[in-house]
Amino acid sequence: MRVGNTFGKIFKLTTFGESHGKAIGGVIDGCPAGLNVDFNSIQSNLDNRKPGISSIVSQRRESDKVEFFSGIFEGMTTGTPVGFIIKNEDHNSDDYIHIKDKFRPSHADFTYEKKYGFRDYRGGGRSSARETACRVVAGSIAQQLLDGLGIKIFAYVSSVGNVKLNKSYKELDLSNIYSNIVRSPDKVLAKKMIEEINTISSLGDTIGGSIVAIAIGVPTGWGEPVFNKLHAEIGKSMLSINAVHGFKYGFENTDIPSSKGSEVNDIFINNSGNTKTNFSGGIQGGISNGNDIYCEISFKPVSTIMQKQNSIDSKGAGSQISGKGRHDSCVVPRAVPIVESMLALTLIDSYFLSLSNRI
Repeated sequence: MRVGNTFGKIFKLTTFGESHGKAIGGVIDGCPAGLNVDFNSIQSNLDNRKPGISSIVSQRRESDKVEFFSGIFEGMTTGTPVGFIIKNEDHNSDDYIHIKDKFRPSHADFTYEKKYGFRDYRGGGRSSARETACRVVAGSIAQQLLDGLGIKIFAYVSSVGNVKLNKSYKELDLSNIYSNIVRSPDKVLAKKMIEEINTISSLGDTIGGSIVAIAIGVPTGWGEPVFNKLHAEIGKSMLSINAVHGFKYGFENTDIPSSKGSEVNDIFINNSGNTKTNFSGGIQGGISNGNDIYCEISFKPVSTIMQKQNSIDSKGAGSQISGKGRHDSCVVPRAVPIVESMLALTLIDSYFLSLSNRI
């Protein structure tokens, strides 16, 4: 029986836990022995995702200190399953009693109850984005493995509502991504994004946005045709993130459906697979071609808003509902390390799969 709590085929992550339970955690299987784990890097990535780190995110206060229980000895992976937990320290379940028998519009409340006949309404339970901290732990380890292969991953906020960064990533200083609370490398536009989030928040509303992700240094040959194409696997990983509404790979600042083949075909310039342009986003035929992998991920506005909305209760009767407690007005700033982690998990799994195809 498959219940959707495991990601990956060789490098696998299984997560567990709920938003207001005692802890969340995970088990990483398939991690090779001999990796000298950089614990500070893992914690830094968790700190970039956690709530309460700035004025524009949820004010829930969690230290998000990860504790490892297996698979690492004297700072090095042993090749056995890596088990870890992150304790929940600052949850206020009373903020959710008012939705015990009601369904928040566009949230997972209704579908979880219909699927299981029962749900943990506290903070959304298993459907909460709190679970993504586990992905950041595993993704950080995956990135450390990719570092050994010379592969770097970057992600940044490219839009908040109608405030959009219309520049190529090659024009930006990607070292500036974490220099501001909105996680955008353009410092001028970052201020406008923060202003937009604050304005929306003052209205008791939420706003969507988008994130660009790039992987630099991925060699040719990663990806499994026909049904496990690399862009399909990346898309699946991104669409599994809470509040993700859409995924697009390649085609930076280009409307491909309206283009001619003569305008967007990537012309080869050498036998290493490098091309004059990169409209394919580093992937052709579902297999990496040696160019930078580029994708865009769009996020919907957070479903919980501080305004009254019409809804129904568990008996189907009409009711009104409004949000309480601590919530993000825009999810994209905290989602940047999650996107980086899911791309890292997908790529390291693709790497191990590529090795399994060779005799």
